Amino acid sequence: MLNFFKPLELIRWNLIVLPRLPANPRTVQSWKLKSSYYYVVPLVPSLLPAEGLGCATDNYRDVPLSHSHTIYLVVNGWMIQKPHKVATFFGCIGSDRFGEILKQKAEEAHVDAHYYQQTDEPTGTCAACITGDNRSLVANLAAANCYDKEKHLDLESNWDLVEKARVYYIAGFFLTVSPESILKVAKHASENNKIFGLNLSAPFISQFFKDDMMEVMPYVDILFGNETEAATFAREQGFEETGDIAAIARWAQALPKVNQRRPRTVVFTQGRDDTVATVGEKVTMFPVLDIDQNDIVDTNGAGDAFVGGFLSELVQERPLEECIRAGHYAANVIIRRAGCTFPEKPNFR
Repeated sequence: MLNFFKPLELIRWNLIVLPRLPANPRTVQSWKLKSSYYYVVPLVPSLLPAEGLGCATDNYRDVPLSHSHTIYLVVNGWMIQKPHKVATFFGCIGSDRFGEILKQKAEEAHVDAHYYQQTDEPTGTCAACITGDNRSLVANLAAANCYDKEKHLDLESNWDLVEKARVYYIAGFFLTVSPESILKVAKHASENNKIFGLNLSAPFISQFFKDDMMEVMPYVDILFGNETEAATFAREQGFEETGDIAAIARWAQALPKVNQRRPRTVVFTQGRDDTVATVGEKVTMFPVLDIDQNDIVDTNGAGDAFVGGFLSELVQERPLEECIRAGHYAANVIIRRAGCTFPEKPNFR
């Protein structure tokens, strides 16, 4: 049964992603936002007051509201269809309206979400500013920074869920909050020959949290990232060929690893260019699906959708080639629509 391979995702990026607002380019410039970058409040001050965001959601009812922490899991469940709740999620929210929205959306998407709910900080929010084909993300992490290992992960009922899982996926963002939680799950996976995946997530993770990342890296069975994140990761670790993504993948695959029973797999996406992946000791290029540029509506969430599609095949023990093909399919569907939305059923096979 699929429950046997039930993946557990532990990630701190549990934010409400507000409607993708068509941003005025002059406003984006005045805020000095670069395309395809992540920004965190208060580094960009006064952009995301909670009540102001609430008004924004009311003003743009025609644009779907997303919940970024479960995009991977929502897509994973959509690709698999049944049984429901094949994936479990741990994260932190506040006791507020946005927290209730996250609970509701997780239930609707058949995600088995177990939240650490606290009252010190509100639920995190994130605005996606769209200019043409580009987007910039501005996040107010708030409760996403408050995950407490001892008060949640270490609870017997929650750790039982970890032990029942066979695949683990964690975004690099969580390194900024609770690296001790990541290490506990990673060591469990390694000791029990289970699959542990990590995403580089954003360039600043490799730049400012490199020590925590490299402490986790020996336990990583599958490393995900895009070309920008891969280049930054390599540069920060002193690898010289930062312009050659295939060489970076080969280098990352050979980094020290604790569980020698599972060779590390490295998967780097490159937007419209081929996806780079290590297959054993070889590096293979996997072409993405063709798409007319006029059909691209919203690229936000494409990387998350790729991971969701990938995981949907991985938990069914399909080969790497099929996992990547599913990832390409899911991303191709997502970028044709506003927000992380998709048809009722996938047309994949």
